[in-house]
Amino acid sequence: MPSITIKNIDPELYERLKQQAAEHRRSLNSEAIVCLERSLIQYPVRTADELVEESRQIREMTAGYKITNEEIDRMKREGRP
Repeated sequence: MPSITIKNIDPELYERLKQQAAEHRRSLNSEAIVCLERSLIQYPVRTADELVEESRQIREMTAGYKITNEEIDRMKREGRP
């Protein structure tokens, strides 16, 4: 398996990672891998063209729809995002 070395880590960041690893009963290395997986795998890498196309599709789906302040307030009361 490939490996990396991380240099010049801020001491505060290192301590936070170390503490988090202890809380999760993981090694420092395993905790770093989990953090990387959560931040990189969770969101697929998309090109600028893909983002533009997705924006166009959303715009088409919502064309002509205007949400009112009353609707926003109602959704807030209902706990909707």
